[in-house]
Amino acid sequence: MDIFRKTIIPVVLTLVISNVAVAAEYVVKNKSDYHSRAQGLAPGDTLILADGVWNDFEIVFEGYGTAEQPITLKAQNKGSVFITGKSNLKLAGEYLVVSGLIFKDGYTPTDSVISFRKSKTQLANYSQVTEVVIDSFNNPERFEQDYWVAIYGKHNRFDHNHLEGKRNKGVTLAVRLDSEASRENYHRIDHNYFGPRPILGSNGGETLRIGTSHYSRSNSFTTVENNYFDRCDGELEIISNKSGSNVFRGNVFYQSRGTLTLRHGHDNLLENNVFFGNNADHTGGIRVINKRQTVRNNYLEGLAGYRFGGALVVMNGVPNSPINRYDRVEDSIIENNTLINSDHVQLAAGSDSERSAVPVRTQFNNNLFYHKDKKDTFTVYDDISGISFNNNLVHKVKDFQIKEGFESKNVKIKRAKNRLFYPTKKSFSDVGVARTLDPIAKNKTGVSWYAKTEASETFSTGKTIHVTPGAGEFERAVANAQAGDSIYLSPGNYLVNKFLTVDKPLTVIGDGKVTVEFARSTLFEIVNGGSLYLKGLSITGKSSPDYVGNSVIRTSRYSMLNNYQIKIEDCEVSDLDVNRFFNFLSVSKSTMADNIEIINSNFRNVSGSILKLDKESDDFGIYNAEYVTISGSSFENIQGSLVDFYRGGTDESTFGPHFSLTNSVLNRVGLGSRNKSQASIYLHGVQVSTLQNNRFINSSPIKVNHTVGDPKTHIVDNSFSNTPLPTVVEFHFSDKEHTALIENNTSNDG
Repeated sequence: MDIFRKTIIPVVLTLVISNVAVAAEYVVKNKSDYHSRAQGLAPGDTLILADGVWNDFEIVFEGYGTAEQPITLKAQNKGSVFITGKSNLKLAGEYLVVSGLIFKDGYTPTDSVISFRKSKTQLANYSQVTEVVIDSFNNPERFEQDYWVAIYGKHNRFDHNHLEGKRNKGVTLAVRLDSEASRENYHRIDHNYFGPRPILGSNGGETLRIGTSHYSRSNSFTTVENNYFDRCDGELEIISNKSGSNVFRGNVFYQSRGTLTLRHGHDNLLENNVFFGNNADHTGGIRVINKRQTVRNNYLEGLAGYRFGGALVVMNGVPNSPINRYDRVEDSIIENNTLINSDHVQLAAGSDSERSAVPVRTQFNNNLFYHKDKKDTFTVYDDISGISFNNNLVHKVKDFQIKEGFESKNVKIKRAKNRLFYPTKKSFSDVGVARTLDPIAKNKTGVSWYAKTEASETFSTGKTIHVTPGAGEFERAVANAQAGDSIYLSPGNYLVNKFLTVDKPLTVIGDGKVTVEFARSTLFEIVNGGSLYLKGLSITGKSSPDYVGNSVIRTSRYSMLNNYQIKIEDCEVSDLDVNRFFNFLSVSKSTMADNIEIINSNFRNVSGSILKLDKESDDFGIYNAEYVTISGSSFENIQGSLVDFYRGGTDESTFGPHFSLTNSVLNRVGLGSRNKSQASIYLHGVQVSTLQNNRFINSSPIKVNHTVGDPKTHIVDNSFSNTPLPTVVEFHFSDKEHTALIENNTSNDG
């Protein structure tokens, strides 16, 4: 044995010394050079991409390093290597490290931008992607699905990366469990900056997902910690957990619509996470489903979401649930969480004839609920006797509905140095989150050398451009304007002979009495990147061509990645009637408005509709606008509907659309023989609707179809003169009484 040891040790030492000696750095300046050098990389080798733009570059990074000597692919200088065009990155092997790259101005030609595998059998293990940026690297087709990051294999780490601006369908980062080699993987996802993800208006807008329904009863053992989720608004689920034994710890969710959702999988842990909603619409917290979940020491403030998007939601399950539905909440613990000024806590949520399995053997202990309005924020949908409540505290709620396990006290709170609120009274120190909780700051996530996007105004952020009447002057001003510029039109008449293409946020203001006519089939066309604010203009269709289907504003006829905004204020719009179906706004399929506003404006003599928002007719839960708001305006002799708003299907992954009509007058609206809906306002699948203080005169009725979820429709304080009363139908449950609030309206059929 001694002879063997004396023989083998020098050999091992020689091998180690040899491996260190051959480790090398290679600087590559083009794709051909990369492909040559990337073959046969040895432990300790470093491959350096020269600074510059690498276009249409599908990178395969493959090799077998060691824990002590990984193989590295990095930028020559962090942030100076741009991967553009049709490009992606695939890792395969072990102990690989990638850093310093920027993916921008392009999209992946495959199903992912970064993939921890080369093929189904060639995976990456013990590998790391760090300090990499993916910024708006989107397929040009809005509903063409891809991942930005797909993690396969085992023991991989994705850390200190910056991911921002995913606009096409597909999960931003997905942990994939579609083979045994990728389950029980022990991945770590930490210190990443997940920047703004705009509203998708469809299922498939998650920021992070672990697993899928098919493998949801497998364990992943993935840790997600110390990440910052900044305005991640893609859909209902910011994080969709669909596997077991994962840890979500120390993450911050800033003004993000949706929830951290334990959609599938058992034995998960959520602790030390912080949610700042800023009272923004649909900002949510934590949704609990399945068995043996632990939710502790989480802080949730200013969350305005409700139903499945509430601050804290404990769901009902499906008895003997199939793998893709809802397992009952069992044997779970919800303790020492703090909810401050968060509007909705939902227990046994989703209760219906299918989801009838109520929570059982679940503890709800030492939680603090403070709301400045002293209101009971709890909604109980079913039997909650299977939840044990102990030592929970609420702030001055009279007649709190849950009688056992809650104390209603006068709770005074103060914000501490860690930016969180705590009770000032020492005797309350055992409820809510620990004072040692330290939310990670945004600047401690992502990379230090790439700016994080801050919120900014859309309009009137640039220079002022003054235009006088004259042939082509208005057209040239629009063509030459920069993002945020404001064009002021001097008094006079303007005849526009070209399409005005809007590819940036643009404001057009009438500086006095201004009349705009147009000689093409549309005046403004909004394309990717465009938004439009019109104020103080008189727009007429008198000079428009005698075509069917003209419009004042239309969106691109192709898929648009960027959501747009339209604001119309103090405008007069008339004589859009040279031919049939002359709409004020016509949209195309695969386009999405964040906001459409009409304020203090007047419309008359229109052969089509004012807002035609009905192009997503496939019934996939997709729609054309998130918020439509009309106030203080009048509509006279409109042959089509004021708004034709359609969201079909039964998918529950989105919050919208939203519609509001207030303090407005509709006179002879919706009576045209070609108006298919035969409605003055047609709302199909709209989730939140408010129609208040309006006058309907000699018009077609309001027609509302409820299709999915828990729609909130309020039709109150309106007057109907020679106009039928509103109709509301539960579209998929024709025998069910509608849930709309219709009250304080007056009717005069004379």
